[in-house]
Amino acid sequence: MFGQRIRHTKRYQEIVNVFMKNGFSHFLFRVGLADRGLAKGMVPGEIDRNMKSVGKRLRHALQDLGPSFIKLGQIASTRYDALPPEITEELEKLQDHAVVIPFEQVRQTIETELDDTLENIFDQFDSEPHATASIGQVHIARLHSGEEVVVKVQRPGLRSKIDTDLEILQGIGNVLEERTAWAQRYRLSAIIEELSASLRNELDYLMEARGSERVAKQFDGRSFVKIPLMHWDFSTKRVLTMEKLDGIKVSKIEELDAKGYDRKIIARRLADAMLHQLLDNGFFHADPHSGNIYVLPNNTIAFLDFGETGLINEKLKQHFASIIVNLHQGNTKSMIKTFTRMDIIGDKTKLEVLQRDLDDLHARYENIKMKDLSLGRIILEIFSVAYHNYIRIPAELALISKVILTLEGVLRRLDPDFSLMRATEPFAQKLMWKKYRPKEVIRNSIGELAEDIGIISELPQDLKDVMDVVKKGKIGLDINVKQSDRIMRRLDKLSNRLAFSILMLAFSILMASLIIGFAIVGKDTFIWELPIIEFGAVIAFLMFVLLVITIIRSGRM
Repeated sequence: MFGQRIRHTKRYQEIVNVFMKNGFSHFLFRVGLADRGLAKGMVPGEIDRNMKSVGKRLRHALQDLGPSFIKLGQIASTRYDALPPEITEELEKLQDHAVVIPFEQVRQTIETELDDTLENIFDQFDSEPHATASIGQVHIARLHSGEEVVVKVQRPGLRSKIDTDLEILQGIGNVLEERTAWAQRYRLSAIIEELSASLRNELDYLMEARGSERVAKQFDGRSFVKIPLMHWDFSTKRVLTMEKLDGIKVSKIEELDAKGYDRKIIARRLADAMLHQLLDNGFFHADPHSGNIYVLPNNTIAFLDFGETGLINEKLKQHFASIIVNLHQGNTKSMIKTFTRMDIIGDKTKLEVLQRDLDDLHARYENIKMKDLSLGRIILEIFSVAYHNYIRIPAELALISKVILTLEGVLRRLDPDFSLMRATEPFAQKLMWKKYRPKEVIRNSIGELAEDIGIISELPQDLKDVMDVVKKGKIGLDINVKQSDRIMRRLDKLSNRLAFSILMLAFSILMASLIIGFAIVGKDTFIWELPIIEFGAVIAFLMFVLLVITIIRSGRM
């Protein structure tokens, strides 16, 4: 424990020194992370407050602090919802300038992890690295079976260094959140926790392998997408062995043209493959830059490196689809309803201002041709509107925006006329209609009903608790408009279902009475020459359809 504190203190001082060197002395002093003497001579007016300059200095500081901070900066560059664009643009430029791991250390890591000698594991192993990054290093090898493979080897001692950095960073985030309003607004501690979780996931190569296989299963039977096979017998948390795929990097346009590949087909297949992951399955490759996408014979798409993956649940997928479709149609009221259903509207949000901002956003893109629309940029604009209106965008949607922006850059080089917006619409429409299928309606209704039963069953105890407080004279009045709105929506749902049930039950009783009555007296079921039973069945069916449509359209089924 004592050694850990000394190590933390030393690294903490190193982090503070790097940030001071890059022009953050006064800021560190103001938030209590550095002594007054360290910021001596610095006054607020001397600090360049231009956000572009801040972004550059932040990038340089993270670059100087090594792998942990470089990776955190790269992940943070996707948080368009929580950071100014000048900052994210600079963080996107962060590159791994990692030194080569000596071959003896690579050998030692492999032999320790796989519990055998390198020669017994591989028939041939290239000592020169194929690629080097901050987390690990890639080598080409051949198994004794004759199959060529790619071997990723993690840097030695990396996890303990990253754990130390993340612990320090979390502590700094907590301090900033206690002492500054902007850190509270951004929920800095929560963002640091999310970034830390993402980084720790990248350190587990087995998790990467499982992610790769999970995506591969999505494309069973689809020959135009290829995912490298994992060799589990030669893989651990720090060593990953996979099939070697020989193809052309998707960014090498001239080579693709020279070998006769059809770039329009490649662009369409790449977009369909990513949208299938995002909107059909919800589990996706979260870093589809050109270095991670190869083109194989027959215009086949190959995805590599699943160190970054994303997961989005069914409900969030439908919300995302709703936002895209409603924005394209200019239906800003429905967009706000979607934000409400997502429960992300802040207490300070003014709905009339939000709608005006969304109307302005739609007006800017209304007359632009579909092929010239950038879906990624539009999403960023939505995030900007959301931020200024105190709306908390889920981290999963922020990751999707990063994926879409990256993908659009790759697609634009392949086929300048390709529109990702147009390609996304069928997937989004399918998602929106999916929730209206009878199976989905029934499943969701059962889930909601179970939740309502739970609320009702707890009601007597809740009332008893309230009465106990009243009797003791300790009752106070605390009205939360946001919570009351949520309660009213719940009551609205309950009342709709109750009205639906009562009306259908009453009509069913009436029809049953008529059938029984006619049966007893032995008369035909005709009144005024009308087949009353058949006529009643039609009315009952129409009532059912009308009520269901009304309730579903209200968004409160």
